[in-house]
Amino acid sequence: MRRGRRVATALVVALGMLTACSGDAEPAPLGAAEPGTSPPLRVEPAGVVATLDQQPEGMAYDEQTDILAVAVREPNRLLLIQGGTGDVLRTVELPGHARHLQMGGPGGPVLVPAEDSDTFVQVSLPDGTATETEVGEYPHDAAQTASGLIMVADERGGTLSVLDGAEVVHRFLDVTQPGGVTAVGDVTAVIDVGAFTLTTYDVPAEEPLERVAAGAGPTHIVADRRGGVVVADTRGDALLFFDLDPLAERVRLELDGTPYGIAYDERADLLWVTLTARNELVGFDLSGTTAREVARFPTVRQPNTIAVDPDSGRVWVASRTTGELQTIDR
Repeated sequence: MRRGRRVATALVVALGMLTACSGDAEPAPLGAAEPGTSPPLRVEPAGVVATLDQQPEGMAYDEQTDILAVAVREPNRLLLIQGGTGDVLRTVELPGHARHLQMGGPGGPVLVPAEDSDTFVQVSLPDGTATETEVGEYPHDAAQTASGLIMVADERGGTLSVLDGAEVVHRFLDVTQPGGVTAVGDVTAVIDVGAFTLTTYDVPAEEPLERVAAGAGPTHIVADRRGGVVVADTRGDALLFFDLDPLAERVRLELDGTPYGIAYDERADLLWVTLTARNELVGFDLSGTTAREVARFPTVRQPNTIAVDPDSGRVWVASRTTGELQTIDR
């Protein structure tokens, strides 16, 4: 019996060595999807283009104060811009760089995950007062629920921090690499950019709900006015439409050009998506049974980030490459 075990062990070791040397090892994981590398401009961007600041990425607009918040770098700051005029009203120093911004509600605050500082910042409007909270490793996105609780996606920590005010009151530990987050009532929907999944959470109950596959490389997510969500499958060149109760993919819409930045105009029921590999902005009417393309504009180079004013329909696009802000009035 002992000899048999030794032979079996030797066989397993030998087979393992053969496998290791055969070149048949499984490929490394793809990892999180990234925006496409935008080519040089071939067409003049639509609307008005103005110089803004270094490497703008992350924008959110508040209709109540008419303030457009934009995160910039070198140094890391949050610019509070008057939406109607384009004037910079205030500059708020940040402890780290940000790539995603959201509004906590009408009138703010601006939710700012300062990634490389492991700090989440809430910036009040219009005065720009900043409140900092230490969260998990590399906070990437954040959304506020109807009850006021805030969920922060700690991308490199594999955690989701839940804040009540400026205090962390809970952490979810069931994710690999959380990225985009949105809220529908007290339920949040979170993209795992490492596992390519979408998970819902009852935040006040501190309870994970459901999890489904979400394309080949999802990055950004927004909620629509019907209580569903739309995911930009950046690597998969598609938009994915999900119902939340129960959680299920409803429609997949092919969209070539590496879709990345995404914003939703709730009043007009319009979805805006940037195509980073093409320097384009595409608008979809969601009011029918299927999404219908209604607009397409040339953009500034590397259009990673967009925001929309639901009152006027104005759309802003930021260029990570040139530091410009593009304003498009429809």
